[in-house]
Amino acid sequence: MKTRVITAVVALAVFIPTLVAGGVILQAVAAILAVIAMSEVALMRKRLLVSFEAIISMLGAALMTLPNNVWNEINTKLPVPVHASSLLYIFVLLMLLHTVVTKNHFNFEDAGVFTLAMMYVGMGFHFFVQAREAGLSVIFYGMLIVWLTDSGAYLIGRKIGKTPLAPRISPNKTWEGSIGGTILAMVIMTVYVYFFPQAYSMPVMILLTGILSVAGQYGDLIESGLKRFYKVKDSGTILPGHGGILDRFDSMLIVMPILFLLGGLR
Repeated sequence: MKTRVITAVVALAVFIPTLVAGGVILQAVAAILAVIAMSEVALMRKRLLVSFEAIISMLGAALMTLPNNVWNEINTKLPVPVHASSLLYIFVLLMLLHTVVTKNHFNFEDAGVFTLAMMYVGMGFHFFVQAREAGLSVIFYGMLIVWLTDSGAYLIGRKIGKTPLAPRISPNKTWEGSIGGTILAMVIMTVYVYFFPQAYSMPVMILLTGILSVAGQYGDLIESGLKRFYKVKDSGTILPGHGGILDRFDSMLIVMPILFLLGGLR
């Protein structure tokens, strides 16, 4: 527990100022986190980090984290415009070509895993950066929902949790904790939105908070399912007591894209 607390304090001491600073600093940090997250997927898949597929997927995920304004600036200096979607397809093609070059030692299933992980990680961190571009209050809105839901679900689940939520994926999670975490997030974020208005009116933002809270819990379960499939306790070891980057950002990688899709990044 002591190691866990120390890691959390140090991480927050670095992470919060990075969020406040935003800009190039946050973009660089997001790209680095995406690379580390992809390396965790590669290791779970039992692939060397110097393998072609690992390098391509890490590079692709890092490039995908770049915000829209950076892509616009890059395109002003290029003779042919480059878009994130077309770049993604190039990386997918490289994966597919790799299946031929390796004579199916790297097969279609492998290509699918790395492509999906590249999109999951890269786009998740892309919209994380985009949330900061939309404003400091916007990114804290998304992050606070994740933190409050996670903390509320854990504390309430420990006190009154009895009904398993997803026993085959994450045995310790309960319906009571899940519902309690969402209610806690909705109550506190109502106060937050009152002082820091967001994209919509208060009633819509309360509903959006509930949706994002549930989405964040799905993000947690998605990563739990990934770890259970590969039979590992944590996605990595870079954060002592907390596991890997995917362990810490699993909810955020789902919440931020959905916040964008529902019009919250204005």
